[in-house]
Amino acid sequence: MELTDYRNSDSEQARIADLMRMAPAVGASALDVGARDGYLSKLLAKRFEQVTALDLTLPEFDFPRVTCVQGDITALQFADASFDLVFCAEVLEHIPSNLLATACRELARVSKNHVLIGVPYRQDIRLGRTTCGHCGGINPPWGHVNTFDEHRLAGLFPGFTVASQSFVGTNAAATNNLSTWLMDLAGNPYGTYVQDEPCIHCDHKLLPPPERRLWQKIATKLAFAGTRLQKPFLKPHGNWIHILLTRQAP
Repeated sequence: MELTDYRNSDSEQARIADLMRMAPAVGASALDVGARDGYLSKLLAKRFEQVTALDLTLPEFDFPRVTCVQGDITALQFADASFDLVFCAEVLEHIPSNLLATACRELARVSKNHVLIGVPYRQDIRLGRTTCGHCGGINPPWGHVNTFDEHRLAGLFPGFTVASQSFVGTNAAATNNLSTWLMDLAGNPYGTYVQDEPCIHCDHKLLPPPERRLWQKIATKLAFAGTRLQKPFLKPHGNWIHILLTRQAP
């Protein structure tokens, strides 16, 4: 799906609307970490006097009161308490797990008042895995290497209190260890190969798998059967969690 089509989808518009509802109504400065096309940076610029749009590659758009910069979430180039709001949506699930705590410390460090986080909620990243045709490595869907609930998120930001949290959408998709093993055995034919994120092991683009052999097709059918058996026991939960954190008084 093209980014424009994705932005205009009902689910994405609901996610964006909820984030904007939770963000402070006005402020002097905001940092948008993982700005990509600048869609959310532009919305923040309607509330804040100055917005910094940061991504691993320099964002390429022009908008009043928005400054685009290239940077790394694990080593932000800003002084302590530089921004009234640090905004980070759909980013932390992609950060290598060994760097996640460092990234969150950096977000907290440059925030003067608030940090607003948005991530998938309790995502089962065993579901929709891909197998890299170059190195054979197994990847989580969409490059999501981390999963979160409200307790884990709050624990990543000591020194901040949860001012509000919200859940958007519903999701009950899950698998199990046996079905995961069978799908891996089958070469993960139904993984998220349309994703932009490369293989987390070798950094090559993920390509659809070759035609499956008979035994792989059988393994796939058995994997689907295993997930169907557990479906009646699964309870829906939010698809995304949004959490607004406020710095505690010293």
